[in-house]
Amino acid sequence: MAARTFFVGGNWKMNGDKKSLGDLITTLNTAALHDGTEVVCGAPTIYLDFARSNLDPRIGVAAQNCYKVAKGAFTGEISPAMIKDCGIDWVILGHSERRHVFGESDELIGQKVAHALENDLGVIACIGEKLEEREAGTTEEVVYAQTQVIADNVKDWSKVVLAYEPVWAIGTGKTATPEQAQEVHEKLRAWIRANISDDVADSVRILYGGSVTGANCKELAGQPDVDGFLVGGASLKPEFVDIINARA
Repeated sequence: MAARTFFVGGNWKMNGDKKSLGDLITTLNTAALHDGTEVVCGAPTIYLDFARSNLDPRIGVAAQNCYKVAKGAFTGEISPAMIKDCGIDWVILGHSERRHVFGESDELIGQKVAHALENDLGVIACIGEKLEEREAGTTEEVVYAQTQVIADNVKDWSKVVLAYEPVWAIGTGKTATPEQAQEVHEKLRAWIRANISDDVADSVRILYGGSVTGANCKELAGQPDVDGFLVGGASLKPEFVDIINARA
């Protein structure tokens, strides 16, 4: 079994301007980043071209969302074809903020995943339970159901990274303990093994997201089924370099 390449995504969300993002890009470009880690930065749509033009080529760029068709009368949306045209290779889909702030359904997220993959974009597909779901003991049920809809729309898993983000830990300062993260990741990998295939279970990278910081990243990265991170707030700070180097 080939080792899974560690993957660290930075989700800048709706933050930054050319000055602050330019400073961050300079920090990343001049930092000593671990060669064995794949790094992708999720820039706001309006700064995708700016990020791709200025980031070192070894750092990938992701859009934070896209629509499920190539073009048309869909005011405010962007398509995978447009993303590719800007030299961008990744898109984040199904983030909890898209699900819970903007009301995106599992079905819509599945359609977006299918269309992005058809257009040769890599997909960072997000899943995760809310606090009330964890407290009700339905974490696995929720995560498996979300993953099933994504899986139904994937033909080539080599272009997909899964990001497990417990919604109660995003931006709250609460982090799942390394043991909690490992438990869900391990169960999710077992579900993939049972419902998709051994090959996909062994090769697909499962990221942890939810208040990852420079202080907690090494312990999280030491878990056998944690293959990287999707980082929010900390990806806008110099400590993002420490998170990228968590396995160094």
